[in-house]
This record gives sequence, structure tokens and C-alpha cells, in this order.
Amino acid sequence: MVEKEKRQSSAGAPGFPAALESPLLPEEHDAHDMRLRLIHCTEASRLRVAAAADHFISGPPPTRTSSESSEDVARLTVTSVLQPGEVLRLEKLVAYGWSGARSLPAVLDQVEAALAGATSTGWQGLVDQQRGWLEGFWSRADVEVEGDAEIQQAVRFALFHVLQAGARAEERAIPAKGLTGAGYDGHSFWDTDTFVLPLLTYTFPESVAEALRWRQSTLPAARERARQLGHHGAAFPWRTIEGSECSGYWPAGTAAFHVNADVADAVVRYVSATGDEEFERESAVELLVETARLWRSLGHHDHHGRFHIDGVTGPDEYSALGDDNVYTNLMAQSNLRAAADVVERHPAKGAVLGVDDEEAAAWRDAAEAMTIPYNKTLGVHEQSADFTDHQMWEFEGTHPDQYPLMLHFPYFDLYRKQVVKQADLVLAMYLRGDAFTDEQKARNFAYYEALTVRDSSLSACAQAVMAAEVGHLRLAYDYLGEAALMDLRDLEHNTRDGLHIASLAGTWIALVAGFGGMRHSDGSLNFSPKLPEKLARLAFTVQVLGRCLRVEITDATATYTMVRGAPLEIRHYGRPLTVTEKSPQTRKVPEPTARPEPRQPPGRRPDRRA
Repeated sequence: MVEKEKRQSSAGAPGFPAALESPLLPEEHDAHDMRLRLIHCTEASRLRVAAAADHFISGPPPTRTSSESSEDVARLTVTSVLQPGEVLRLEKLVAYGWSGARSLPAVLDQVEAALAGATSTGWQGLVDQQRGWLEGFWSRADVEVEGDAEIQQAVRFALFHVLQAGARAEERAIPAKGLTGAGYDGHSFWDTDTFVLPLLTYTFPESVAEALRWRQSTLPAARERARQLGHHGAAFPWRTIEGSECSGYWPAGTAAFHVNADVADAVVRYVSATGDEEFERESAVELLVETARLWRSLGHHDHHGRFHIDGVTGPDEYSALGDDNVYTNLMAQSNLRAAADVVERHPAKGAVLGVDDEEAAAWRDAAEAMTIPYNKTLGVHEQSADFTDHQMWEFEGTHPDQYPLMLHFPYFDLYRKQVVKQADLVLAMYLRGDAFTDEQKARNFAYYEALTVRDSSLSACAQAVMAAEVGHLRLAYDYLGEAALMDLRDLEHNTRDGLHIASLAGTWIALVAGFGGMRHSDGSLNFSPKLPEKLARLAFTVQVLGRCLRVEITDATATYTMVRGAPLEIRHYGRPLTVTEKSPQTRKVPEPTARPEPRQPPGRRPDRRA
């Protein structure tokens, strides 16, 4: 996204909410005895929001109460005179309800029912319910880090806030700042699909289904956007709340078609991890079909039969309108194959959407012929076609105070130089590792590490994962620290506008996918764990196909335990093993391959963790 973490304070600057004088329109208010109620509707999106409160007062006589309400205020006033040793006790229970579709009476019934239930349960009962619910979450989601107390605190902080953002999504977007601040006006970006939903898929999968159903509910707007841009299928927006594109027309946003593939990737991951056949039939088919249609419309076969997707912007926002961006092409390739596979499994649903054998075959042809640029001379993949032919950015002449670059240099200059804002090809190697050899990953990582300035909070976790995979464990550990402490240390100096939910999720990704080496592909869980020398132990639990699998890693061994569920076949460094509740499996962790540590742009190396 256009750097959401802009260090500006001027009104109207990106990342800062526009002034809203009266965003809520009053619909009803009431105050009766000690019960209060307000109902409003948002002016633009027509969301109806209701709040109701009840109170329980105990105090010495004469303790008096009075209530009043107006369009925007409902108030209870308690008056009492206390003598030394006397106690005035007030219990306040508040219920909220909202809907974009239900009528005022229906929303009123919803909030009154919630308040009645809370009143019946009582304060302590509510506390006990919440404690039990959270204990259930932590039992299946906690990550244990031995050897670094700060990272241990940070990953639990991250898990809690990602849960806060996604647990009650209820077919609405998970915004970039979650529920923590007004930055970005509550807008959602591709961060959710690529960074947040993977964490939730393996820890709280029901929330992922809700988030993806929200994407499905916005398909009419996505189809319209595709038509406006002259294409078929659906084009999901780069920045949105209710489905329409909320970003201005500019290359880094309008051409970021990779959002389609990010949504499709989240869909495939969720279905693979849960086996949710109903979701696949009712939601996944439509999402995968409409996203695949865009790629077939956007791309073309050349006279050699190779398939190209030209003029797009990948995750790196310092490059725009590139041809054959590797991340976009590889993710689109997966999208096309997944769409063809899902209509084969659900032909009736595919027929309702107008898919025939010819269209599905065209998707497979495009996927098989997808162009993946590679520079044979340098022995590295191109981020986009001819990227390595561009002039190098003058890193030595860039002062530390000139980062982030987009605040000090014109985008035109950034677009035509070899400088990378955030992991792009490196992210592709994580999400589509099957498309690269081990040696290619190592060479690619070293090349792009020297170009990546990390002017985005989305970068460190992806670099941590790939640094760990190719053997730079100390560097991976440093990147983990950056992702984990983005908000706790306010590294971007903008936490006042809300937390970086994707970077928080990236803490889990760096630990589980990086040092845990977890990959989920072709329906199989694969682990290639390895720890940096500073960590003595890493343990985490993942949910997959109704099972609860615990993984515990030391410097020498990895132990896989089935906490709950039927036997499961997984892979440890490519070798299959079956884990059951009665038979944990322990395997040796091989020594990592030693490689020379790559360099970063001057002054852009992540801080060393002590």
C-alpha cells in the first residue's frame, strides 16, 4: 500500500482520518429508569448502530438516580452522600448492535436481547465467559519463545490484537489498524489477506470464513471496477471499506491487481486447512472464478505462446507498471489453477457462473505458459521484466534522514531505479517456494536484500522468513525483532494512529513460517525448522483439518504432538511422518547451511538483537 506509515501530522495526509463533524445520523433515543438507549445510522454507508446500557446501583439512603436522553446523548445521574466507611456501588452493562441490512426494530431487538442476556448472566458471569473463551484461544494459538522474553511478550501482544481485529469480523473488512486507531479511516488493504488471514487460518479459522465472505459480498463492486478498467471478472480494490476503490487513481494502487491473487491465496489456504466443503461450494468457487477471469482478461499469449501480464504493480510500491512482475505472475498462476480445479470439483456451481470446459482449459493454458523473468547473466529472477537493467539507486548518496524515500524523492525517480520499498520477489519466494530451487532462493535473496530499504512495515516479516530458509538465521532473528517491536517500540513513530496489524501478524509468520519452517502446499503441512543461536526453544500450535498439532523445536530436535484429533501425516524436511495422539514424533534438526551474510543498503540493516 502507499506507505501507510507516513511520518506526517498535517491534516489530510495519507494515513490520517478526514475530519467528520457529524458522521452519525440519530434515529432513536430513550431513557427509562436506569436503562438508556441510542440508535444511529452512518450517513454514507447506512450502517445502523445501536447502544443500550443498564445500571445496578446500591448505596446508602438517600441515593437517587435520574436519566435523560437526547439525539446524541443518553445519561444516568447518580446522587448520593457518603459517610466514612459507606460504599456506593455502580454496575454498568453496555450492549452494542449493528447491521447494514436489518431494520431499526430488528437492530433494537438485537441490542435489547444482548443486554437482557448480560443482565441475566451478571458481571462475574461475563468475566468468567470471557476468561473461558480466551483460555480456549490461547490453548490452540499460543507461541512459546524461550531465550528472548521481549519477543515472547511481543508475539502474545500480536496474537491478542490480531484476534481483537478479526474475531468479530462478521462479514466486514479487517482494517489495517484493526480496532486500535483511526489511521487509514478504517480502510482494509491486501495486508489482511496476505498477512493477517494466514495467522487466523491456523489459530481461529471461523473468523477467516467471515472475512472471506465479506470479500464475496463485495464482488458486485469488484466486477464493476473490472468493467471500468476494461476487463472481465472482478478486480478487487487496493483500499476499501465496503467494496469500492477508495484510493486515488495512481499506478501503485490502480495497477496493483495482485490483490486478486492475494484473496484467492487466502481462499485456497482456508479450504485446505479446514476442509470446509460448504464454504468451498458457496463462496470459494465464485471468488476463484471471478479472480481467474481477470487474469485471463488482463494477460495475453505472445507469438511464442508464453503468457504475459503487463503493466502491473506488485507489492513493491517503488516500482510501478512493470511487465511480468514475478510475484503477480506466480500468484496469478496459482489462482488460475485453483479456479480450474474448483469448478472441476463443483461443476454445477461453475455452470451457474457460466464457466464451461473451454474457459477452464484457457485458465490452465495461461497458468502453464506463465512468464517468469530470469536474468541468466546475474543468475537471479527479475522482480519484473528488465528490472535488473534499471539504474541502481544511489544508496551511498542517500542520507539517513531521507528515509522513507517517498517523502523526499518523486515517485517517477523511484519507479525507474533499482530500489525496493518492501519484499516483493522475496515475498513470492515465501508464498510460491515451489517455483524456485534452493540455490535460486539464496541468490535472489542476496540480490534483493541489497536493494530493499524497508520503507514499509510489511517487509521485515517476509525477509525474516526467507532469511531463515536460506540459512541467515541471525539476520532472520533481527528481522523478527523489527516486525515484533514495530509498535511496542514505535519504530515508525506513528503508533499514535493505530497498531500495524499486518506487522503484528508478521511476528507469528516470522516465528512459525520462518524458524518453524511451516509451509502448507498441495494439502500437506511441511516443516523445516531451525533456530537462531539466541533462542533455546520455540513451540506453537496450529489447527488443521479439525486437528490440533503442537510443534516444539530446539536447536537439535523437533517434536510433533497431536494434542487433539485423528492421525495426521505431515512432512519433516520433506520426509513423511504420521502423528497421533498416542504417538508424538521427534526428528533431528539438521545443521543449517553456512552462507556469507548478504548486505543491505547503507544504514538500512535491521537493528541487531542483543
